[in-house]
Amino acid sequence: MYKFGIGQPLTRVEDQRLLTGQGRFTDDVGAPGRVFAYFLRSPHAHAEIVRIDTAAARALPGVVGVFTAADADRAGLSAIKPVIKTKNRDGSNNVEPDWPLLARGRVRHVGNLVAMAVATSEAAARDAAEAIEVDYTMLPAAVDLVAATQPNAPQVWPEASGNICFDWVNGDEATTAAAFAAAPHRVKVDLVNNRLVSNPIEPRAALAAYDPAADRYTLRVASQGVHNIRDRMAGALGVKPEQIRVLTDDVGGGFGTKIFVYPEYVLACWAAKKLGRPIKWTSDRSHAFVTDVHGRDNVASGELALDRDGKILAMRATIYANMGAYLSNFAPLIPAGSPAGMFTGVYAIPAAFINVKAVFTHTVPVDAYRGAGRPEASYLIERLVDAAAREMKLDPGELRRRNFIPPHAFPFTNSLGKKFDSGEFAKNMDQARATVDVAGLAARKAAAKARGKLWGLGLSYYIEVCAFAGSEIAHAAFEDGRLAIWVGTQTNGQGHETAFAQVAAERLGLPLERIVIRFGDSDRIPKGGGTGGSRSMALGGQAAGEAAREVIEKAKAVAGEMLEVAAADLAYAEGAYTVVGTDRRVGLFEVAAESAKRGQPIAVDVTYKQSDATFPNGCHVAEVEIDPETGEVEVVRYVAVDDFGRVVNPLLLAGQVHGGIAQGLGQALIEHAVYDRAGQLVSGSMMDYAMPMASLVPPIEFAWNEVLCRTNPMGVKGAGEAGAIGAPAAVVHAILDALAPAGVRAIDMPATPETIWRALRRA
Repeated sequence: MYKFGIGQPLTRVEDQRLLTGQGRFTDDVGAPGRVFAYFLRSPHAHAEIVRIDTAAARALPGVVGVFTAADADRAGLSAIKPVIKTKNRDGSNNVEPDWPLLARGRVRHVGNLVAMAVATSEAAARDAAEAIEVDYTMLPAAVDLVAATQPNAPQVWPEASGNICFDWVNGDEATTAAAFAAAPHRVKVDLVNNRLVSNPIEPRAALAAYDPAADRYTLRVASQGVHNIRDRMAGALGVKPEQIRVLTDDVGGGFGTKIFVYPEYVLACWAAKKLGRPIKWTSDRSHAFVTDVHGRDNVASGELALDRDGKILAMRATIYANMGAYLSNFAPLIPAGSPAGMFTGVYAIPAAFINVKAVFTHTVPVDAYRGAGRPEASYLIERLVDAAAREMKLDPGELRRRNFIPPHAFPFTNSLGKKFDSGEFAKNMDQARATVDVAGLAARKAAAKARGKLWGLGLSYYIEVCAFAGSEIAHAAFEDGRLAIWVGTQTNGQGHETAFAQVAAERLGLPLERIVIRFGDSDRIPKGGGTGGSRSMALGGQAAGEAAREVIEKAKAVAGEMLEVAAADLAYAEGAYTVVGTDRRVGLFEVAAESAKRGQPIAVDVTYKQSDATFPNGCHVAEVEIDPETGEVEVVRYVAVDDFGRVVNPLLLAGQVHGGIAQGLGQALIEHAVYDRAGQLVSGSMMDYAMPMASLVPPIEFAWNEVLCRTNPMGVKGAGEAGAIGAPAAVVHAILDALAPAGVRAIDMPATPETIWRALRRA
């Protein structure tokens, strides 16, 4: 195995830069003559704007501009439009209201942007925004997700009757109903996927400038991909994509939040042109809580039909999914299209029917958050399977085993139309159960009881669809003694600079320090899909590997001339060309230098296309101990056995899994974005919103089995979202196992100490 290549647990090459404070984030960058923006946000969830008076704000020292919706409308700026549409059951498209850059006539959630102030300092811009006088007429707000669909609920948009954005279905309703009618056993669960705030360590930020000579904008922004930002910005500004250059440097976490175009970016670019000065804006945490898109927020009712032997005959579910007040860029995709086909999980279920009702409410828009619809789907089917095992008094693992799609059945198309290419589910589950020592469970339970604790074990088996069909391009060229490979994905701290270089190093036979991976400049590479949906290694890594292969081929002709042989007589290995059968050789970098000297520098552009998605999967097992006097939960052990196909870097992979599990534990146990009846976000700060800390996460015992994916040459499957998908159900199942002797049969996330304490008292 090549010491720098695929499969090696190399430490990250970017760590030296990042850990010594040499990273460069958006807020670190300045520009001569820059001014600062600050945004006035609505304090109300739903209100008419009666009057806006900006005179006092404009008169303050240092203020260079104050703008409202009227200014944006006069400039012809467009509303932010979603990228995806979702079909209703009748074939019509979802309701798509305008998302104006600044509130026009009415505000629809707390935090809705009302005005923009620009000044020579951040403090002056804030003072100006706070000096703007706005008169509101309060209106009733639709806040509760299900109640918003009921008759006489306040309407968010007049065109969305009953506040329904879309009513989507998947599967065969009649066949599923028939299976339920004939089934000897039925199990039902009602559950909540709690609303989450992503809270990346680096807040959103932007630096916008305009060049009148070139009629061109430059936007430096914390993003998950410059090309999506460029293309969406062009639509909002009414210009061609080539009139915008988007740059992204280091990014301190994304989790989905930084994929999207937000009003602040468009307004900063527009104001930079209008004022003739660069404009800098950096979000603060209070702004982020009420303007960054939120995640999850589903209410679901699901059912399983089973035969007498525990074989699942059918599954059906009705899901209410919160869209918030406006449709964010990918919002219509997340509860329906993204998890479509995943609701039956890893099980061979003959019939299924899913109905998703997307609902507008007077809350912050909801969009992709780590997993983007797949955690919600996995949580539903796994809660159903666990409930069925309890109902039928079967071991949860045994019920799963009876229903797993067997390895010999692949490729397997499930009853919702999703085609899975590979998987060995029973193998992973058996390994996970062996690791937790199922035979010793009784002793551990007794020991916990002796300490006055309730003990429980929970199992979940997830599968997700990710690294969807698509393409990624790479550009490779020699610079400063290294091979630089530009790719269209975007690192957000996952270690792409290392992992992608490992793929190229494997192809080239070079040490890692001779390869540099570059991201984040829409001028240097014409298109790219960014990071999201666990696509980076499967598509971007493949593209980097193909670029390395093309470099070898392109340099071969010059190498042949240097060695005075035909290119066909050359072999390539370990960074050099040799004449077959001799010891005559020339290094790749020598060839590159000679090509540059001839005025023909070696550079290649490649496009990698993938025709289908990948399907990582795995078994996660959690052990918990609960103090019945306080309801406090401690996760005392966590085991994960996953299948990510070919593993490029085990160290980076473990980091991705650990991070995802931490976020999954946060959702299961403590995180919750809570609104009161008036639409105020009562968990709108770090004083009120609980974030997972090290004390919440036990040592994670992680292992993997390489079942190669059949949809890409390396056989890799996406890994970035897996932990956040597997963890919630495993932890909730462990809690329910611990509480079962007390008669507690159901609990919703987050399972806080108060929630558990109340459940025990009710039982």
